[in-house]
Order: sequence, then structure tokens, then C-alpha cells
Amino acid sequence: SYPRAQNVTWKSTNFKTILTWEPKTSADYSYTVEFSAVGGDKQRNPHCIRSLVTVCDLSSSLTDLNAYYTADVLSEPPLGATSDLIEFPYTSSPRFCPYKDTDIRRPDFKLEVSEDKKKTTLYVTDPLTALFKDGLQLNIRDIFSDQLQYRVTYRKNKSTGKKVYNSKTNVIELTDLDRGESYCFNVQAYIPSRRIDKQLGELSQTQCSNNDYQSIFEG
Repeated sequence: SYPRAQNVTWKSTNFKTILTWEPKTSADYSYTVEFSAVGGDKQRNPHCIRSLVTVCDLSSSLTDLNAYYTADVLSEPPLGATSDLIEFPYTSSPRFCPYKDTDIRRPDFKLEVSEDKKKTTLYVTDPLTALFKDGLQLNIRDIFSDQLQYRVTYRKNKSTGKKVYNSKTNVIELTDLDRGESYCFNVQAYIPSRRIDKQLGELSQTQCSNNDYQSIFEG
């Protein structure tokens, strides 16, 4: 009999969803992946039939983003070989829902301080996903629409006391900052409708505004 797959795991970031497992195959057997939405028919991805690798990219196969999916990894004879077995050993994955479970990568943002130094504005770019519609690559706002917020964490430069601000839009204006002080900012996606451990995306890189020391050119 063939070795059963182990550690069947979903790895998903920005809807790039890959099923992984162990152990690596030998020349004696291969793996086939069958997946289904809960309550639906089993399907196969043509790239993951009698395969010798231990990954299967199901990003474009999980078409209902709100459905819960499970996948079975079957251990089968290699391509072209036959076997007397009627049922092959398999291992099932945990349940996975793309909309609720995919991790969200860090966003990029631009920082702008108004001339009078009273307002700092962050312009956040929605991260792209692995999904396409009508030939166009979708970003996370296309998928989550008004469920998507952005969380800004900010502090005075060289200080540890942090403040948090949640915004429903990509243009975030902060007006409660001390004029002339340098502040540092991080942004991350925030989806409050998800369960607690999946609400926050990856933290952006830190960006800081400049100190406003009077320059020698100002009279």
C-alpha cells in the first residue's frame, strides 16, 4: 500500500491558495488532490492528478470565496502504472474558507503633511490579489468592499506610546497630531467581520513624518 499524506495544510495569502502536504514522493507512487465545497461534488484540478510534487495551487479552483472547502490528498500509483487497489489511502485537509481565512499582505501608503502642519494624510493602496475577473487583477477592496477597513497605528518618533485609528476609506486624515512633531505610522488591513485571529492583515513598513525644525531659510 502507498504511504498516506501527512500534515495536509492550507497556505493562503491574498487569495493565492496552496494546499501542501508531506512526504515527498518516490518513483513508486503519486498524489492526486480532490476538493469540494462542503455539501458539493468532488472536483479535481488537472495540475494535481498523479502528481509527484507535494503542493497544489487551488487559487483559481475555489470559485465561491465564501464557501468552506475541504480537500483529500490521495496516494495513487504513478502516471501510467496500474494497481489492484480500488480505494487508495487518502488524508483530508481542515476546512478552509477563502473569504474568511486568507491572510492579507501589508499595504503600501504615501504620507503627506499639510503646509500648515495641522493635518497628516495617508494614502493607502489596496494590495492586489491572485484573482482575476474579466482579465483584470482584483485588489482586496474589490473583494471585501465595505467590509475592508484600514487600521493606522501611530506614535511620536522616539516614543513608545501608540494610538490606533480605524478608517473605512483609503484616504486617512489625522488632525490630532502635535504640530512640528515627527510621527511614525504603520497601516494594516482590518476586516472586523472576521474572527479575531484573522481580522488584521500584515503590518506595513513604518513611515515617519519629518521634524519641523525652523530652517535657516525661514526669516
